Amino acid sequence: MVVVVDTISATPLRPRHPEKVNRPDALSPPKPDWIRVRAPSTRGYADTRAIVKENGLVTVCEEAGCPNIGECWDKKHATFMIMGDTCTRACAFCNVKTGMPTALDAAEPDHVAEATFKLGLAHIVVTSVDRDDLADGGAEHFARTIRAIRARCPSTTIEILTPDFLRKEGALEIVAEAKPDVFNHNLETVPSRYLTVRPGARYFHSIRLLQRVKEIDPAIFTKSGIMVGLGEERHEVLQVMDDLRSADVDFLTIGQYLQPTRKHHAVMRYVTPDEFAGYEKVAYTKGFLMVSASPLTRSSHHAGDDFAKLRAARAARAG
Repeated sequence: MVVVVDTISATPLRPRHPEKVNRPDALSPPKPDWIRVRAPSTRGYADTRAIVKENGLVTVCEEAGCPNIGECWDKKHATFMIMGDTCTRACAFCNVKTGMPTALDAAEPDHVAEATFKLGLAHIVVTSVDRDDLADGGAEHFARTIRAIRARCPSTTIEILTPDFLRKEGALEIVAEAKPDVFNHNLETVPSRYLTVRPGARYFHSIRLLQRVKEIDPAIFTKSGIMVGLGEERHEVLQVMDDLRSADVDFLTIGQYLQPTRKHHAVMRYVTPDEFAGYEKVAYTKGFLMVSASPLTRSSHHAGDDFAKLRAARAARAG
C-alpha cells in the first residue's frame, strides 16, 4: 500500500493529501491472487527510471502508484505527467498529490520530447494533473508538448490523457487542434458515484468533451476508461458504455480500482476476471473499436500495442 506522507520534497513529512488526513480509515478487503504483481527490479526498469530522472520529469506511473510500473518500465514505456506533480482536485480514488501547484515549466515540453527520443518510443502517452488555477487549464502547455514531440520524434504517435477542462472555454479546441493521435479522457466511474468518487467533475461534461473532439477532428481516436469495484452496479457500467458510444468514443478501458491508502475510498469489492471478460464482450457488441477490460487494465497499459490494433480495427471497419 502506498504511503500517505511525502518524504521526498523539500518540506519533509508534508501530507500528500491534506484534505484526507483527518478522515477515518476506510478498510478494503484483502487482495485476491489475481490482483497481485511483482515488485519492479529489472535492468530495463532502472534504465527508464534514470532517463526520467535526468530529464526532471514526473510520471503518473510513480505518482499514482500504478501496479504495472515494473512491466511497463522494463519495456521502456512510461506515461509522462506534465504541469507538475500537484493536482488542484481531490478525488477520492487518486494518489497524486493535492494542493496549490507551482508555475508551469516552459522547458518541460522539450524535456518530454527529449525523453521520448532517448527511450526510442514509437508511441508516447502524456497526461497531466488538473490545473484549475490556470486560465486555460493547461491546454496550451499540452499543445506545446504535442508539437515538441512531433518536432523531435516525427514518427512517434502521441496519446494524451487530459483533465476535463471544466469551465475553461476554448481549452479543448486548443488541444484537439494540435492533433494528437489519441485523445483520452477518463470518466473514472459511473454517474451515481461521482459525488463521492470524483466530486470536482461533471459526468455529462466529460461525455460532451469526448464528443466534441470527434466534431473537431473525426480522424482523432477517442478513448475513455472507468474503474470498477467502487460500489457501481452492472447495469450502470453498461449505461456508461452506451453513453460513450453515443459520443462516438472508439476505445474503452475497464480496470479494478485499488485503494492507494486507507484515507482513500475503500474497495467495495474485487471484480472477478470472468466479469471483466463479460464486460469486454458486451462492449464490443456495442460497437467499440477496441476494449481492454481486466483487473490490471490501466489507461496507458500496452498503449502502443493497443494503438496498432485500434488503427487496424478502424481500417478493417472502413474496408
